[in-house]
Amino acid sequence: MLRRWPLLVALFIGCASVPAVADLPERQEREALRVCADGNNLPFSNEAGEGFENRIAELMAEDMGVPLAYVWSPQVMGFVRNTLELRVCDLMIGAVAGYEFVQNTNEVYRSVYALVVPEASDLEATRLTDPALRGRRIGVVTETPPLVPLRRTGATVQSYPLMVDTRVRAPVRDAIADVVAGRTEGAVLWGPLAGYYAALEEPPLRVIPLADDDSGARLDYRITMGIRRGEPHWKDWLNDFIDRHRDEIHAILTEYGVPLLDRRGQLHSGTDGGES
Repeated sequence: MLRRWPLLVALFIGCASVPAVADLPERQEREALRVCADGNNLPFSNEAGEGFENRIAELMAEDMGVPLAYVWSPQVMGFVRNTLELRVCDLMIGAVAGYEFVQNTNEVYRSVYALVVPEASDLEATRLTDPALRGRRIGVVTETPPLVPLRRTGATVQSYPLMVDTRVRAPVRDAIADVVAGRTEGAVLWGPLAGYYAALEEPPLRVIPLADDDSGARLDYRITMGIRRGEPHWKDWLNDFIDRHRDEIHAILTEYGVPLLDRRGQLHSGTDGGES
């Protein structure tokens, strides 16, 4: 079965439209926190509860004083239609700000694409226009924002398909494996994926956030929670939760190696994600 690489990244490059949510009354009582999630999508979520979105959901359920329940669905096109819009669950933990098919909460975190290199590499670049990338063999998932700037800079691009059978292949893991084996000199990947998979290697790979990029490509994104439209009270509660637990949420993200930016788009010192 073909699956699109995680919806979080797919949203960056557009997606098919979905029907409008039915105009039904907002639920006032919540007997459980019902989360819409992908059961095989680390570092974000999986059915074993090992992702950082699982951890945030646990924190939220504890705060609400209700059980945590998941509706598992592959994050492919139609994810919102098959989950939130069917009202079988009430919340996506991660949704790109401005994603038009959900109502966005306030920002949960902001991250950026990153360059992943071996620890001993002499390659240092915090922008895709850096001449140091010229002639270097760099891995990148096709159709993601870094691809064109890397080619313009003169990097030799090793591309990985966006559409894959994830029972057999995973483009990010393939890109990381090629860096480890020396088939490429680095890879440019979405920050949460870069940080997580780089840390799994022994020794860990080095992650360099592209926080100074001036290529014109959109490399940093604000991540919110996504809910149905027409649920103002639920949105207000979630915004309050995000505000009250911001430090705990960012501590979880830092534990997973997520490069965090502050609201000015600057890499946060210590990657604890706090405001400055």
